[in-house]
Amino acid sequence: MERFVPYLLPTLGEDDRLIIADNASIDDSIDWIRKHHPSITIIHNQHNLGFAEGYNRALELVEADYFVLLNSDVEVCAGWLEPLVLAMDGDQRLGACQPKILWEQQRELFEYSGASGGFIDFLGYPFCRGRIFGSLESDHGQYNEPIEVFWASGACMMVRAKLFKDIGGFDGTFFAHMEEIDLCWRIRNAGYHIKCIPSSVVYHVGGATLPKNNAGKTFLNFRNNLTMLWKNLPGSKRIWVIGLRLVLDGVAGIRFMMEGHFKDCWAVVRAHFSFYGRIISGKTTRPKLTITHHPTIYRKSLVWQHFALGKKKFSELDFKRKS
Repeated sequence: MERFVPYLLPTLGEDDRLIIADNASIDDSIDWIRKHHPSITIIHNQHNLGFAEGYNRALELVEADYFVLLNSDVEVCAGWLEPLVLAMDGDQRLGACQPKILWEQQRELFEYSGASGGFIDFLGYPFCRGRIFGSLESDHGQYNEPIEVFWASGACMMVRAKLFKDIGGFDGTFFAHMEEIDLCWRIRNAGYHIKCIPSSVVYHVGGATLPKNNAGKTFLNFRNNLTMLWKNLPGSKRIWVIGLRLVLDGVAGIRFMMEGHFKDCWAVVRAHFSFYGRIISGKTTRPKLTITHHPTIYRKSLVWQHFALGKKKFSELDFKRKS
């Protein structure tokens, strides 16, 4: 936070407010903010509620036209905010948008969590313009056109404040990971669309909440992805999709085990049992209307395209999307 706040403050306008949601942090970052930037508003959560519910509790106390959800490990560039505001002001049905997100550690690469706009395939696997699974592309301006996407990254997302509150914010039970994709699915269900605006650029460190090779992150990603599918797919699809995912997730678990990542393998198993427990207990709620046929949903299997056919770039997917 000490590193990136100085980049952020000069980019804000007179009517913009910087509010820090402190999720019961145990380092000295809040003390540093109080000492060096006492004008910044801090909202304290008494416990670590996770990314999802932590944002929900803080934003309940904030009144604004737009929320910009910005991770503490994001470096912004001069002029990053204006293109997002212009996009939202110019289209009242635009529910959320994101900038182009590059990797702070290798600045020529797209960053994993959002790149130049997010999509999913029909089995719920997320990918981006600039990132398929773990394959990151170099940014050569190839994805600089603003387009409609399925989801915007929680690392840096602008969303209509009233809409965010009207649809219930993030699903707090997710804790972290996949919550922004679930949110964007519900934004679509409410009749809005989502865009990436690449004329806005930020750099994301990534992995600040949980490192990449972390069994806790593996657990959350697998469990939350299944939960998102169960919530948002119609009954006619969710049974066979979840059944197929059981097989594919089993393959992923075996791959983890063969690579020596035994904790990740066990995390996949735990994720499924946790998900089934949620279904039995009735803890997941479903929207009355859900969008399942849309140009931003890839109708082919991303797993097959990437691992069997070797496609590592978004441009190789033959993906006819809506501009």
